Amino acid sequence: MIRFSTAGESHGEALIALISGLPAGVPVDLEFVNRELWRRQQGYGRGGRMKIETDQAHVLSGVRHGKTIGSPIAIELVNRDWKNWEEKLPVAAGDPAKHQAVASPRPGHADLAGALKYNFPDARYVLERASARESAARVAAGAMAKLMLRTLGIEVLSHVIRVGRVELERAAAWEEIVAMAAKDEVVLACVDAAAEARMKEEVEEAARTGDTVNGVFEVVAHNVPAGLGAYANWDERLDGLLAWTVMSLQAVKAVEIGRGVTAAESFGSRVHDPIYYAATQASEANGRPTRFRRPTNNAGGIEGGVSNGEDVVVRGYLKPISTLRKPLESVRFDTREPTAASYERSDICVVPAAGVAAEAMVAITLAGLAAQKFGGDSLVEMKRNFDGYIEQMRTF
Repeated sequence: MIRFSTAGESHGEALIALISGLPAGVPVDLEFVNRELWRRQQGYGRGGRMKIETDQAHVLSGVRHGKTIGSPIAIELVNRDWKNWEEKLPVAAGDPAKHQAVASPRPGHADLAGALKYNFPDARYVLERASARESAARVAAGAMAKLMLRTLGIEVLSHVIRVGRVELERAAAWEEIVAMAAKDEVVLACVDAAAEARMKEEVEEAARTGDTVNGVFEVVAHNVPAGLGAYANWDERLDGLLAWTVMSLQAVKAVEIGRGVTAAESFGSRVHDPIYYAATQASEANGRPTRFRRPTNNAGGIEGGVSNGEDVVVRGYLKPISTLRKPLESVRFDTREPTAASYERSDICVVPAAGVAAEAMVAITLAGLAAQKFGGDSLVEMKRNFDGYIEQMRTF
């Protein structure tokens, strides 16, 4: 089983990603890992923190001579902003007078709920861990999962389909998503330039009014073979696992598999994807081993909790960032008197970054199910089992 966890606070010394269960022998490309971290930091509407941090993966364990060795992988991401917080958030007792309290909870954030849960007199410690800065560690762990999936021919990428009131009104081809992810300049990670320009205007309007805006990202897992996940038990269903892991990301308030939202308001004849069989080997598009094909993919590549051989498609719906430059009404923790909510340096729009973090969660989920199905303590063993399964599908 592939497991991962993260540690660290937003303004602490570092973030740590710990991932275990990857087979030995997976090639580790640190340039790729750092590129993933860079992608998470991009996008029009990001805040000042992204000008401070330059995330680089420092692998502490589990990788030697460029390959995984089967033991847990620990990755450190140093927070450059720590130098500005060392006396405000010391590990030792330090000087209480230098503590920078979050005096009034921000509506929409974890501030109040966390302070009540842990009996904190203010929300500083809640903010530090609940912050989306934590997602950088997830991206580092997800990059390792992506490297394993690559050896099986599976790729995971995302793109933005809505910012505020502006939506991409057409489907995106896989090749467009690949080309967009390869760019060295990211605006809002939309594959359509005209739609992206209108999205940018939405962000600019929010910036002018001291507001925030978010939207919807779409994660696509390409070349996923049929058979990952299970219908036998409720907690093994692929769609349920993806909904759980993507929903765990900060600010995600809804998750959609395929065209789940429009399916709820449509007749079955317009929702379910027809099946046909291509008799010739030459029809194997994109390297997919099965000749069973579908002209549409409304199911998002999952039926009955099991991948069906089409691209797995997951959408995440993001609420606007909770920290507003024009704060909403709140209450002081100490006096209980009405006041404006606290303000911390923040973003205006994070949809592209959230998409990259969601890629990580989807990749970790798929890698875990692949490791479970194909087994193997080494990549050689896993690949042997995987190749045998692919051949089984070719001859089905």
